[in-house]
Amino acid sequence: MGKICYIMGKSASGKDSVFKELRKRFPAYKEIVPYTTRPIREGETDGVEYHFVDDRRLLELEREGRVIERRDYQTKHGVWRYFTVDDGQVDLHGNDYLVIGTLESYGKMKEHFGDGAMVPVYVEVEDGERLLRALARERVQKEPKYAEMCRRFLADEEDFSEENLKRAEIGRKFKNIDFGECIDEIGVYLREKM
Repeated sequence: MGKICYIMGKSASGKDSVFKELRKRFPAYKEIVPYTTRPIREGETDGVEYHFVDDRRLLELEREGRVIERRDYQTKHGVWRYFTVDDGQVDLHGNDYLVIGTLESYGKMKEHFGDGAMVPVYVEVEDGERLLRALARERVQKEPKYAEMCRRFLADEEDFSEENLKRAEIGRKFKNIDFGECIDEIGVYLREKM
């Protein structure tokens, strides 16, 4: 039976970089590309980081009963929705997967696929460093959205509280201070769990 390595952490904790490096180290793991209604960012490609869709398409998928989990965020630029769709991407009978998501989406995926299918990887960074990284990332955007960056930073404090991590049974945490060491540690963990 295959498993889903579920990478999560607060914004600017390095989840995307961890994901990309794990793709190199574990090329047999397949990706689960999530969906979103938020605008595409500079440097992103539709179908790679996300499937970028509108609200109308989301409602169609919900009517068809294909949405596994959905999160709505009231941002400074309107409501942005993120969701996972049962669209044929996942076959746990012979494949392992890598995916990035939130603690909330992890819980819904765990309900859908079963506890035994999920391998959580929680990446963390000290808050001051995380804020510097978020600012650097936002500065290179064609139209920086600093208010949204701040909203996400503050929302993550609540979303990834110690209480919520315990409730989701996330015990193992990977500190992303030295990226190479963090990746090596995650690699050992995945070889044990997957």
